[in-house]
Amino acid sequence: MDFGLSEEQEMIVETVRVFVETEIYPHENEVERSGIVPPELGDEIRRKCIDLGFYACNFPEEVGGAGLDHVTFTLVERELGRGSLGLTVFFGRPSGILMACEGEQRERYLLPAVRGEKIDALAITEPDAGSDMRGMKCAARRDGSDFVLNGTKHFISHADVADFVIVFAATGEEETPKGIKKKITAFLVDRGTPGFEILKGYDSVSHRGYHNCTLSFTDCRIPKSQVLGEVHRGFDIANQWLYGTRLTVAATCVGRARRVFDMTLPYAAERKQFGKPIGANQGVSFKLADMITEIDAADWLT
Repeated sequence: MDFGLSEEQEMIVETVRVFVETEIYPHENEVERSGIVPPELGDEIRRKCIDLGFYACNFPEEVGGAGLDHVTFTLVERELGRGSLGLTVFFGRPSGILMACEGEQRERYLLPAVRGEKIDALAITEPDAGSDMRGMKCAARRDGSDFVLNGTKHFISHADVADFVIVFAATGEEETPKGIKKKITAFLVDRGTPGFEILKGYDSVSHRGYHNCTLSFTDCRIPKSQVLGEVHRGFDIANQWLYGTRLTVAATCVGRARRVFDMTLPYAAERKQFGKPIGANQGVSFKLADMITEIDAADWLT
C-alpha cells in the first residue's frame, strides 16, 4: 500500500506550511505575551486565507468550499497545528455540521460561514455533562412556535469571536435500554439574541489568545426556523458530523509535536557541554530517535 502523498497534496501541505510560517509565526510572541489577538489581526489573517483560496476548505465546492477530501483536509490541519491556535482559528474551518442547514438557513448561516463573513462556534459541553451529551441540563421548551432556552454551556472554544453559536439543548426525554435519556435538538443562536450572554471562560495553561467561554441562556427565545435539522434529532446530527473533529485533534497534535522536534534537533546540535554538542551524548541522541519514531508513528496512524 502506498502511503505517499500525491503531487497536489504535497503542494497543499507546502502552501499551508508557508502561510503558517509567514503569517502566523511573526505574531506568536506578542499573542503569548498579551493573551489577546487584536481583532484587526484576526481579520487580516482571515482575508489572506480567503485570498489564498483555503477558507472553508473542508466544505464541498457546491457551497463555495475547496472540497478537500478527508485525508487532504487532515494534512491541512496538521500544518496549522504548527501555529498558535489563537491565530490559526482565523484560517477558517467552519463546523461541518452546518451542512445540515436547510432553506433560508443556508443563506443566513451556511454560506456566510463558508465565505468568511461569519464565524460559528459549537456549544455542547456543560458543567455537569461533559462527554454525556444526552445527560445535558441546558433545555429548550416549546412556547407557541418558538423555543425558550435556559441553561449554561462552558469550555466553548472561540465563542468570543463567533457571530453565532450552534447550541445543543434537551427538548424532551425518552426511555432507552440504558434508562431515561434526553432528546436533543440543535439550534442556531445569533450573538446579541436577548437572554444570551457570552462570558469569559476559564484560564487555561496553553493556547494563549484562544479563549474558551461560558454561555448563559436565560429565557432566550429561539424561533423554530433556527432549529438545525429536526426537533429531537440533534444527537443524530452530532453523530453524523462530529467524528471528523477527532481527526482534527490528532492531526493538530502531530503538527505541534513536529514543530517542537524541529526546534529541538538544531538545539541539540548547537548547544555544547564538555566540548561537544549535547546531541552527541547517547542520553540525548537516543531520546531524539525515540521522539521522531513516535511522531512518525502518530502521523501514519492519523
